[in-house]
Amino acid sequence: NKCIQLVILVLDKSFIAHLEYLKGPSQVSVSKDLLKGIKTSSMSAPPKTKGLRNGHTKTREWTFRIHCETNPGETVCVTGNVAELGEWNHEKGVSLQLESDTIGGNEKLHIVRRWESHLTPRIISNNEYLVDPVAETFGAHDGAIKIEHGWLTSETVIQFKISNSPLQFWRKKYKNTPIRLKMVAMNISRQNTYTEAVESNSMDFLDSYSNSHWPITEIAVMNEDEYEMKLQEQFGRAYNEGEIVIFQAQVLELGSVAYMIDFYMDNPNTDIPSHVGFCHILPLNFKQSIGTTAVPITNMRQEPIGQITIEYLVIRPIPDCPCNLRISYSHHWKHTWTGLDVGHRGSGNSAKTFQACANLRENTIASLQQAAERGADFVEFDVQLSKDLVPVLFHDFYVNIGLEQKAKRGGELTTLTIPMKDLTLAQLHELKVYHMSETPGDDDHELSTDHDPFPTLQHALEVLNPHVGFNVEIKWTMQLKDGSWELENPIELNMYLDMVLKVVLQHAGFRKIVFSCFHPDICTMIRYKQNKYPVLIRYKQNKYPVLFLTQGVTVKYPEYNDPRTQNIPIAILYALSANILGLSIHTEDILRDPSQVQQVLSHGLIAFCWGEDNNNKSTIKYLKELGLNGIIYDRIEDHIGEKTNIFLVEDNEDLLSVNDF
Repeated sequence: NKCIQLVILVLDKSFIAHLEYLKGPSQVSVSKDLLKGIKTSSMSAPPKTKGLRNGHTKTREWTFRIHCETNPGETVCVTGNVAELGEWNHEKGVSLQLESDTIGGNEKLHIVRRWESHLTPRIISNNEYLVDPVAETFGAHDGAIKIEHGWLTSETVIQFKISNSPLQFWRKKYKNTPIRLKMVAMNISRQNTYTEAVESNSMDFLDSYSNSHWPITEIAVMNEDEYEMKLQEQFGRAYNEGEIVIFQAQVLELGSVAYMIDFYMDNPNTDIPSHVGFCHILPLNFKQSIGTTAVPITNMRQEPIGQITIEYLVIRPIPDCPCNLRISYSHHWKHTWTGLDVGHRGSGNSAKTFQACANLRENTIASLQQAAERGADFVEFDVQLSKDLVPVLFHDFYVNIGLEQKAKRGGELTTLTIPMKDLTLAQLHELKVYHMSETPGDDDHELSTDHDPFPTLQHALEVLNPHVGFNVEIKWTMQLKDGSWELENPIELNMYLDMVLKVVLQHAGFRKIVFSCFHPDICTMIRYKQNKYPVLIRYKQNKYPVLFLTQGVTVKYPEYNDPRTQNIPIAILYALSANILGLSIHTEDILRDPSQVQQVLSHGLIAFCWGEDNNNKSTIKYLKELGLNGIIYDRIEDHIGEKTNIFLVEDNEDLLSVNDF
């Protein structure tokens, strides 16, 4: 006799009609309203929808009506905690139908575009019956609006980033003039249709052809008014020097879709811009998951007039991803979760000689456990893959191996530097790594594997107290301002992230998880690949959430090339655009300008901070007073007194409430 729980989601199904069309126009029926970009006012479940079970004997018919604006090719669905509603599976939910129209086509796959993400879903009580239900509002429930973007299930997302002086024109009349850009995705397997469109020289026909079918290409610009992805205008958007523009398309077959960018110049004599030229980006331009490509711009006479340099990102779904619609923490953060104590690499950095150097080796089980026992709410650590694709805890991209035999023969101890990615897990575990205060004769921890370097992520998830949250920093190479890279020839990016995310999704249980990374594109990918955990982007510059790690304005680290990492205002806009939880800010930047903390919080984002400046009691106190949600620092045992993990306290309070009831 439990209540029925349900959520509403928006699916994109227009690609199904598109696939059927390939078999012949007579096999599919697409309404004229759909091609015009219908805005629905009311949707309802089919009148003959199978009744919902109540207990084991009763059945009843339920009509669900909702107002929701949809884009071309989208439909509204309902899923819930009973078999008739799909048991939270996005592919088994009940599709609602337009009251004024129906859309044809065989439904093979489901793409989640948007969905209601309330922790407490809508409820149909046991004895509730409705004859003429009142239409509810999509996303609005329990006094709050919670709408999340979908995660990748069958489709692939392609992003194109235009920044850092991307346009070069060789003719004077195009220089120092705002040029409008519009991107169109084209299915190159439909040779005849595309050829007819080009030969007709009708941009309106090509525009109609391209936008009436899935995939839909969207645009976002990193400013306060345009950071959200939206459909493009007819003649695109003018690019201004210094801006960051991102085009995005969702496709089923990466190798079957090409992209055309049309270039326009405003005409002072008319409201219609003049067509300057176009360029094509073909599937063969995507050499890897992330990269840069330069393509020529030609006019309508096929003459080259310039070129454009574009950074691209290919995001593929996790194979057999265990995500569903039951619950999402990607934007869940209680207002009481402020001033959290986060253990840096467990009990602290052990690789430097500064005062706060930890007495236990960093990123080991022993270090994580010590921080947990001293009351850390989260422990932060670095994760990367071994050669055999096992996620392990280790900070540096390289391992320095001492040539001990040469030292024994009287020579100087020399080291061999090897990328960690080139060593298997077994090889890593064979290495003897000394703490900087140790000598080869110190074997106090020799018998305890908890002190060994390179523990696996799975092992950490299994043995650490489940009340201790994990801030999982994904290590990935970034390009510096001078053009060099932190690591050359890394592991294929999609596979890299899939291996890490699968371990967390399968072994995290009820543990609080927050992902973070310095690389903005990694944060974007984590957000698209799963819907459960949040992300923070880490900022460092001169079924979980994601934090963007930021470096900001600093003299302590070399500057990254990506403009999204170079200051807090642009990092805020990126976090909002990518729909991630918030930022993890370098404390040096906060101490330089404390008002930036409120700037982050006022945008509805979560703010962590990190850096050597945090290793001071008075600084920690000051940062908590500023409203930081989490402070990452070394040697927690030296900076806080007796303390209990906040999540353990909450669980104990919940148990007391249940017992009192």
